Amino acid sequence: MTWPESYDVAVIGGGNAGLCAALAAREAGARVIVLERAPRDLRGGNSRHTRNLRCAHAAPTGVLTGAYAPDEFLADLLRVTGDTDEPLARLLIEHSASCPEWMARFGVRFQRALSGTLHLSRTNAFFLGGGKALMNAYYAAAARGGITAVYDAEAVALHLDGGAFRSASVRIGGRVEEVRARAVVVAAGGFEANIDWLRRAWGDAAANFIVRGTPYNTGTLLRLLLDAGMQPVADERECHAVAVDARAPRFDGGIVTRLDSLPFGVVVNAQAERFYDEGEDAWPKRYAIWGRLIAAQPDQIAFSIVDAKVSGTFMPSVFPPVAAASIRELAVALGLPPARLESTVAAFNRAVRPGTFNREALDDCRTVGLTPEKTHWAQRIDTPPFWGYPLRPGITFTYLGVRVDRRARVCRADGEPSPNIYAAGEIMAGNILRRGYIAGIGMTIGAVFGRIAGEGAASPMRSAGLQPG
Repeated sequence: MTWPESYDVAVIGGGNAGLCAALAAREAGARVIVLERAPRDLRGGNSRHTRNLRCAHAAPTGVLTGAYAPDEFLADLLRVTGDTDEPLARLLIEHSASCPEWMARFGVRFQRALSGTLHLSRTNAFFLGGGKALMNAYYAAAARGGITAVYDAEAVALHLDGGAFRSASVRIGGRVEEVRARAVVVAAGGFEANIDWLRRAWGDAAANFIVRGTPYNTGTLLRLLLDAGMQPVADERECHAVAVDARAPRFDGGIVTRLDSLPFGVVVNAQAERFYDEGEDAWPKRYAIWGRLIAAQPDQIAFSIVDAKVSGTFMPSVFPPVAAASIRELAVALGLPPARLESTVAAFNRAVRPGTFNREALDDCRTVGLTPEKTHWAQRIDTPPFWGYPLRPGITFTYLGVRVDRRARVCRADGEPSPNIYAAGEIMAGNILRRGYIAGIGMTIGAVFGRIAGEGAASPMRSAGLQPG
């Protein structure tokens, strides 16, 4: 293709954060190009696999029940991550409330949140048709607005002058083109699909990780920014990692490979031993710790064991469970030591104390005298058929990123922001998330900081605060 002399804004990365930036910049009058590394059919990064975003709201809406106050949102975040940039976290939460209405302007449609394991009807707005429909709506709006989108476009170099962006070298169809712009928004994700980088952080355990999302998030832009002297944030070992079915594909299996059965039975390692409280807290606040827990087990493998009583209680994997008429037979089918699994389940059953099972709340079904205890949803595993699911760590995105300010400008090593380099989405999520996760917040980070970055990149001389929709 023939490139114009220069764009106003170049957006590198074509997921939720990148398209929010592009649409916001275009609304501000900028000439915008989106450089998406994936082919058209796989555009959208990890956002293709999402279902919802978390947002504060003062009263019920058409897609949310009850109310979710900013202080409660912040408390939920702090409970899982501990350390955060609180001013940026409060900025995120403040602007999260306007996300559904803003997104709807570009054709995104919402549905009422589903009931079930995640308990999200009050806190999260669900996309009608999921993340694929979300991204299709964004790209259709971008085309209507005159935004140029280029696929199979891999940014391989950033050309800076005194910490300011001048151009990017982009590999397209076997050739390298130079794309010039007045400002750049980097929204190219983390490094979760770069197995060599994961191995440097995790050692040999990384060989057994499953990458839930796009294979195109290899951290190239993150490395380029860090090598250019931009300030890092968060730890490269911290990540969003959940328990996924061990039979899932190595890349791009998506949300359907996640296992939600864990709170309703026991989880054992390859020695058929329990290693963590399966009922510690509500699933949205704990599901993203299980990837790291399993990564710490021998051979990075674990097994979820449930019985017929909880059938229909959780969203099943796309893969069928391994079923058996007895715990011993299930152990054989899963390749676990039969006597040891029988002993583990028997000890668990003896420790269960009577209570009223309630999957929608932190109930009083618990164990006593067990290590580790199970603090909620503890029921005897005694009703055949017995089901087992093999589990692996499923990494979604990494938290190591670049530090940004309130205008989403990337900060240099001395703490000063670049005048025209912005970041949004996974590549800066570590400012908010240092560990742990609460459901939907990744999409909120992308949407809020994408909008801030897009407006700032389009109008670098004025405040990049969000404008009324």
